[in-house]
Formats: sequence, C-alpha cells, structure tokens
Amino acid sequence: MESHNTTCQRPEPPIFWERAEGANVWDVDGNRYVDLGGGFGVANAGHAHPSIRDAVAGQSAQLMHAMGDVHPPAVKVALLEALVRHFPGGGPARALLGSSGSDAVEAALKTALLASGHPGVVAFEGGYHGLGLGALDVTWRGFFRDPFRARLPECTSFARYGDADSLRAAARRCPAPVGAVIVEPVQGRGGERVPPRGFLRQVREICDTEGWLLIADEVYTGFGRTGRFFACEHEGVVPDLLCVAKGLASGMPISACIGRATVMDAWPVSRGEALHTQTFLGHPPSCAAALASLAVIEEEKLVARAAETGAAALAALRQACAGHPRVTACRGLGLMIGVACDAPGTAAHACREALRRGLILLPSGNEGQVLSITPPLVIERSRMLEALAVLVECIA
Repeated sequence: MESHNTTCQRPEPPIFWERAEGANVWDVDGNRYVDLGGGFGVANAGHAHPSIRDAVAGQSAQLMHAMGDVHPPAVKVALLEALVRHFPGGGPARALLGSSGSDAVEAALKTALLASGHPGVVAFEGGYHGLGLGALDVTWRGFFRDPFRARLPECTSFARYGDADSLRAAARRCPAPVGAVIVEPVQGRGGERVPPRGFLRQVREICDTEGWLLIADEVYTGFGRTGRFFACEHEGVVPDLLCVAKGLASGMPISACIGRATVMDAWPVSRGEALHTQTFLGHPPSCAAALASLAVIEEEKLVARAAETGAAALAALRQACAGHPRVTACRGLGLMIGVACDAPGTAAHACREALRRGLILLPSGNEGQVLSITPPLVIERSRMLEALAVLVECIA
C-alpha cells in the first residue's frame, strides 16, 4: 500500500492511533499512552481541544474550501491579521500562508532572494528546515541531502551552531553571495540543542553589520513551546523573516512565513497570477483551527505553563540522571527537552521500552542519540513528572 520508505515496521511494528485527547493517545487495541512527543511537537493546545475541534467543525459546515489567492475566505484574512499582530517587535509585517513547515521555509528563502538579490544562505550544523528542495539545501544532515544532492542548488554553507563567530567564515565559503542566515533558536530534530545565551543576539548583530537577512525557523519552537510565544523573544531578537507551522493550529496542516513589511514587499504585486501560491492556500478549516489555537494558548496561559512545567521537568530529569552511566546531558527550554544518551542504540532501546510502558516519544539528534521530549503544553505537571520517572527507568 504505502511506500516502504515511509512507516518504519522494524524491529517492531508501530502502534496505530485511534483517538487522542489532551496529552493522551489511545491505539486501536484500546491501550492508552502519554504523548511525550506531542505528535511531532504539533499539539501545543493538546490533542482534540474542544475549542479547536468546534472551530474546525463549524468552519467545515460553512465553507470547506475557497480560492485562497483569487477569491479568499474571510477566515484567511482574520488569521493573517492575527499572525502579523504576533510578529516579534510589533512593527508592520506581512505573511505568506502554506501547509507545512517546509512550505514556510521555502517561502522565506524565496523572499530573502527577492529582497537581497543574493542566493547564498548560511545555515547551521545540525539544522533541519524541511525536505523541499530549497529547504533541503539548508538542512544539515547528509541522510536527507545526499540522495537528492544532484537536484539541490548548493547555495548554502554551514556554520557551527552556537558559535556566532563562525558565521563570517561560513559566508566566505558559501558558493554564492550571501543574502540571508537561517537559524533555529533551539534546534529540534538536531537534538533539542539550546545555544549559549546571547548567541541569537550576536547572529542578529552580524546580520545587521553585513546586510544579511535573518530567518528564524520557529516551526518547532513557536507558539509557546519554549516558554515564550516565540523562542527568539528570549533574547529580544526580531528576525526579518519568521517561519511557523506545527503548533500554529494544534493539529491541522497550516504554516506561514511572516516578515517585516519592508522585506515582504520585495514580492511583486499580483496582477492576477500569484508568483508563490498553492491550491489549498488559506484552507478555511485550517485557518479556523489556527485562530482557535491562538485563542486557547492565550486564554489558558499555555506559554507560562510551558515555562513552569518545563523548568520543573528539566530539574527533575537532571536530578534523576545525575551520574547515570548512559546519560551525557539533560537540556531544554520550556517544554522542548532532550536527554542525550551515550549511543544511538541506548536512545532507541529507551524509546521502545517507554512505548511498552505507555509513553510515546522519539529519538532526535544527527545520530538519533537524544530522547526528544515535546509534549502538549496542556500536560499536567504531575503527569509529566510521573512519565519522566518511568522514562528514566527505561534508559539502560
């Protein structure tokens, strides 16, 4: 049925989800699991939050599809207004909608080229920005890049993550004149890597000095995940372009590239044929879900909750893993936490054992040696701490 590249069935078959609510998932056999992965960091407001579910149902009953770039739905306009209101720094902003994180990155890279006139990009070792051919060119791991290298523009050079001083050297190595720098404020798939304090601010300053645009990839970190609405706000950094997806709609597929108006206005005015668009641009149920999710995040104070629960969880993990022979580090920001293991096999075994004991999580990091913990922001602190205690027992 499905391409054999997609769903891994070895060494053990996967569980098949039937339903989910809050931070819990039930499989087709009726087993309940605590979702420590948040469905790839998507379910910020929790699985099947009633407000979001109702918004999707109501919008679907009224309007399922529209012509997003010709005769758009009103709900698309409402979402765009909400997104630009949340743009860091509060200045004039504009947005381009898409369906996935990779879409948002592609839009940002195109915008940067139009605005700067330079195709070169500096990205960072360990970075993951998606699997579209443009996004793949700025993604670090050879596992994803190498099979498709012949199709990539190869206009990217890579600096050391957490080392702003390496930016200029990387720019000199770039095969094309540099117009932008793309960075994750906290690396997600790269292993929940939190850079040193001040790193992002230094990157911003270098970009300003060199005349480069700064693209913040907050596909994973956005909408409260790290204990701030956007992770770049931890250092008061305002990017030129901001990529968001995952937690934007807490379960529905939608993304956006949001940018300073002066940068976004590099796009030509549409004369009836949009230069960058897609059939499902501004998909009405997804827009409604995003608006509802933004409201839930605010009303239930999930940003502060992520900060508080995350701090307690990280402290508990560090205490429990102190001196553990298989754990080399516990790190994180808000509810984006990684437990670095001594080997990929250790992390893989822990994930399998955790699943057997009712916890869902995945390995991350370039070698798969990190246990990635990104639960829904609604998870109760007591449930989180109980789950982590079980997880530590699974690391052997």
